[in-house]
Amino acid sequence: MNNEVVLDIETQNTFQEVGGYHTDKLKVSVVVAYFYETDEFVAYEEQQLPQLFQRLEQSGRIIGYNNIGFDIPVLNNYYVGDLLQLPQLDMLAKIHSSLGYRIKLDDVAAATIGMGKSAHGLQAVQWWKEGKVREIIDYCTQDVRVTRDVYEFGKENGFILFDDRMGERRQVNIDFHPSEEKAQINLSMGF
Repeated sequence: MNNEVVLDIETQNTFQEVGGYHTDKLKVSVVVAYFYETDEFVAYEEQQLPQLFQRLEQSGRIIGYNNIGFDIPVLNNYYVGDLLQLPQLDMLAKIHSSLGYRIKLDDVAAATIGMGKSAHGLQAVQWWKEGKVREIIDYCTQDVRVTRDVYEFGKENGFILFDDRMGERRQVNIDFHPSEEKAQINLSMGF
C-alpha cells in the first residue's frame, strides 16, 4: 500500500516582509496534504499542525515541489524535531539536478499534464490578510493536486515536460522512484 504524502504550504507573510530569504521567520497559514493511503486531501491551519506532524511521522515519503528548500524548513519552525529527517522527494531538486536550473511548477504542469496552478503564492498571502482562508485552502489544494499529477506522470513515464524560454517543448528525463539507499523510516513522537 502506498503511504506517501504530497504537500504544499502557504504562508501568512512574504520574504520581503521578513527582510530576505529567512524561512525561519515565515508563518504558516495553510498546509494541504494529499494522503495516498486514504486518497484524501486534508487542509491544516497553523493551530492544527501537530495533527499533520503525527500523520507525517506515520507516513512514507513526503513529496513536494521545492519542499526541501521551502515547505519543510518553514514547517520545522513548528516541529520539535527535524522533518528533513523523514524520507523526501523534492521534484524541483531532481529537475534542477538534471537540467542545472530551476523551472516553475506552473511551467512543468502546463506542459506535462495540461493543467496549471490556479493563482500565485503572493495572492494567498493577500487572501490571508483579508481573512479569506477558504480561498487559500482551495488554491493550495489545487497546487497539491497539480504536484501529485506531475509526480505520477514523471514516476510512470520517467520524464516531465516544460516549455523553454524560446517556447520549445523540452523533455527532462527524471526518476521519481524511491532510492534504495534511503530506506523509509517512521519516527514516533508524542504530542
